Amino acid sequence: MIDLYYWTTPNGHKISLFLEESGLPYRIHPINISKNEQFQADFLKISPNNKIPAIVDDEPADGGEPLSLFESGAILLYLANKTGAFIPQDLRGREEVLQWLFWQMGGLGPMAGQNHHFARFAPEKIPYAIKRYVDETARLYGVLDKRLGDREFVAGADYSIADMAIYPWIVSHEWQGQNLDDFPHLKRWFEGIKARPATVRAYALVARINPEAAKK
Repeated sequence: MIDLYYWTTPNGHKISLFLEESGLPYRIHPINISKNEQFQADFLKISPNNKIPAIVDDEPADGGEPLSLFESGAILLYLANKTGAFIPQDLRGREEVLQWLFWQMGGLGPMAGQNHHFARFAPEKIPYAIKRYVDETARLYGVLDKRLGDREFVAGADYSIADMAIYPWIVSHEWQGQNLDDFPHLKRWFEGIKARPATVRAYALVARINPEAAKK
């Protein structure tokens, strides 16, 4: 059983996507970040950086005590290794997935996150900051669109943890000032993942866990 400490953010969705795709049994522990529940002492024991998502695996492969993990990219990689799914087993295929996973972790996620902040949440609208992050998000979308021009998924023919990491950040494309019609290969990829049954199930959690977000 995987205990998932979760909220309805792009990084939270990465892990619910994997769990729904893999069929691993899991239970959700909501961490309402709008109420600062991520700073509670019990959660900090699992996620010392006070960020969601985090997991606890009560049946790790070494047969030892329950294993806790934080950081969404590390969790995706752990779960892929645990199940042998959604990551190639050959050297070149595995590295292809990992570089795009890290591209999301180091590029798309942080840049789109700053885009969200300055465009929608900052108390002061700073045109320079908004333009900087909207433009950088557009550049990254362009990189992804080109990548998808000759392959079905980010790392090749098979759906992987790289796709799971990237997709939730594209869901918010309108917030980020991006039009998917400008990125036809990306749009095709996005619509395909959106239609996957596991994606539908993962995003259905929003209505149960965070009804206000579902309304928006």
